[in-house]
Amino acid sequence: MLLSEGNRYLPARFRGYASEIRYLIFVIQERDRSENLTEIIEAWGGAECTVNRVNDAFGDQLCATKHGSRDGDFGLMATLGLSAVRFPILWERVSPAPDRPPDWTWTDRGVSTLRASGIGIIAGLIHHGSGPRHTSLLDPAFAAGLADHAARTVERYPWIDDWTPVNEPLTTARFSALYGFWYPHLTDERSFWEALLNQIDATRLAMRAIRRVNPAARLIQTEDLGRTYATVAVRDQAAFDNQRRWMSWDLLCGMVDAHHPLWPRLCGYGLQARLEAIHADPCPPDVIGINHYLTSDRLLDHRTDNYPPETVGGSDRTRFADVEAVRALDPGPQGLRGAIDEAWSRYGRPLALTEVHNGCTREEQIRWLAEAWAAARAARARGVDVRAVTAWALFGSRGWDTLLTKQGRYEPGAFDVSSGHPRETALANVIRARGALPAKCAGNGWWRRDIRLAFPRAAAPAPMAVHRKTSEAAIRPILIAGATGTLGRAFASECHHRDLPAVITARDELDLLDAGSVASAIERHQPWAVINAAGWVRVDDAEAEREACHAANATGAIALAEACAKEGIASVSFSSDLVFDGTASAPYAEDAATAPRNVYGASKVALEGALAKVDGALIVRTAAFFSPHDRYNFAVHCIDMLRRGERFKAVDDCVVSPTYVPDLCRETIDLLIDGEDGIWHLTNDEGVSWYQFARRLAAATGSAEDLITAIPAAQAGWIAERPGFCPLTSHRGRTMPSLQSAIDRFAGVYRSTGPIAG
Repeated sequence: MLLSEGNRYLPARFRGYASEIRYLIFVIQERDRSENLTEIIEAWGGAECTVNRVNDAFGDQLCATKHGSRDGDFGLMATLGLSAVRFPILWERVSPAPDRPPDWTWTDRGVSTLRASGIGIIAGLIHHGSGPRHTSLLDPAFAAGLADHAARTVERYPWIDDWTPVNEPLTTARFSALYGFWYPHLTDERSFWEALLNQIDATRLAMRAIRRVNPAARLIQTEDLGRTYATVAVRDQAAFDNQRRWMSWDLLCGMVDAHHPLWPRLCGYGLQARLEAIHADPCPPDVIGINHYLTSDRLLDHRTDNYPPETVGGSDRTRFADVEAVRALDPGPQGLRGAIDEAWSRYGRPLALTEVHNGCTREEQIRWLAEAWAAARAARARGVDVRAVTAWALFGSRGWDTLLTKQGRYEPGAFDVSSGHPRETALANVIRARGALPAKCAGNGWWRRDIRLAFPRAAAPAPMAVHRKTSEAAIRPILIAGATGTLGRAFASECHHRDLPAVITARDELDLLDAGSVASAIERHQPWAVINAAGWVRVDDAEAEREACHAANATGAIALAEACAKEGIASVSFSSDLVFDGTASAPYAEDAATAPRNVYGASKVALEGALAKVDGALIVRTAAFFSPHDRYNFAVHCIDMLRRGERFKAVDDCVVSPTYVPDLCRETIDLLIDGEDGIWHLTNDEGVSWYQFARRLAAATGSAEDLITAIPAAQAGWIAERPGFCPLTSHRGRTMPSLQSAIDRFAGVYRSTGPIAG
């Protein structure tokens, strides 16, 4: 029997045990492949699929990532070695209005493609939603409405055995009826409990409808699970939070009766009859689905002066800050292990990690997934019945930095779809390898290093587990050429911040024009990647020193990339917007024809032409660097002059794409980890004139905008001709933050520290 074919081939007397039989078959198959029983853990996956409502507008992650309109995504999922996929068959998408027939078009294509690939379906019916427009979480008919959708769904797909009718009921109730972020935007505790009970009833009724057609159907009930820590003054609030976090599962398991600690509280809101009905007819999950994020563990601290105002809440009598425990607790929170062990101790039911995702840089995403697999294996070795680890947000997500109240920022997953077309990232291979950590990403995640601490340390009652770190001697570093330049120092700082071993070299150790020096440096340091941050940067001087510019930017850079390719080492070199002539009417993408107007641009065109034939060579075109960490850039020069009360002249007929150096470094290293090559455009993705840029810098730093004067390029004193219009855009991926975000962050650092003297 194929695992994905459900129970239809089982004898009738065994169908009630179909899920157990399937799992035993899976165990036997895995034992044939591995002697290590801790490896009997399935790899699941899923696309971020929230459909939530804010006022009258519905936000749809399947639209935001375009997963809902790309049929090819299902084939990509099939390449990841997944046993099952959490698949959205959402009420709001299939049946958005009661007077319209259901639309199964996209769902039919998805489930049939995945099923044909041997991948099981875990059907989700509502995901952080409140139902179609005609209902809400507080509607008495909500539960029956979802149950009707479940009945229609199982009639169409009777072979689906695994179901999550409601994703994270308690979290959704908090965000919708206690905090007021999502519809119906309520902020009182009775509404919160009512919203939770309606979702629990919806789950019970949905599973009842499903099991009328498929008696073997399993309930995989997901919920965000973390622990709340607190200072002594607010320990009672933490104790309440730590009871409340279990309520989705407690209710479904029939554990909420007169002996439950929260029974009197809910009865006080007039909900006793509903609690009694749920207790009399529970619907225990077959699998407890733990969604644990780095933000799941919380710290409540009465010392509110230590925290930003937006983190402070509570009652008039007791005010406290509510922040991520990982940002202040010392030692840190228990994290994944604590969540697994507490859930197992409380329920003794099979567990799965049903969402594993970290919206961060690539190596941190990889480290988090690897840590989840390690935690699952370690738990299984301790006797915990962990069934699966789920790589979540396979095609990324957008807007979770705003709690899905605005468009927000896009963060990639196993695939980066920022260009509109999926591009596989390095995370995909880690999913295939079931969490095996690539050597180039070895190191501790930020949550296990001191950089995690954003607030004054708060004492924790228990130590954070110490993860063994691979010896740095065994980790091949990143080799950075260009120790004296802005870019080289910035890359070294970024690598240090990300716990990526790096070696930065000056010209006396790595001379790009000396083949012996290049070979010696590569042999000595054995890097896995080389970042060439060296080169000629003086655009005007290049007009009189053509040969020197070409030697630095082309001859030497080409030799370094070729030497790397010979040894199978990834490399990145940097090109410029000055390879273009500025005659286009729209921003330049990677495939635009080059036509430089000056010597500097010509040297970069020569570099690009040669590296197009070099395996593993990544070429990053970028423009108009700015950073508060180096004095020699336009932004710092502008603000310094304005602060001194001096007039500042800026060209208004030359449009460029300013690039914030910290963002450039972060994205470049992500591309290296992903194994990308060829030409990529990396800027903060907005074209502005130098004059417009100066005014926005002044506004962000509180400087005098009226001291800025617009001038034409002809009066700038430039020797080399510049293109009048050369903003860059990308067809390969657009994950850099916005220019305004970059300016705001520049201003924040500049205001607090000023530029570093150079």
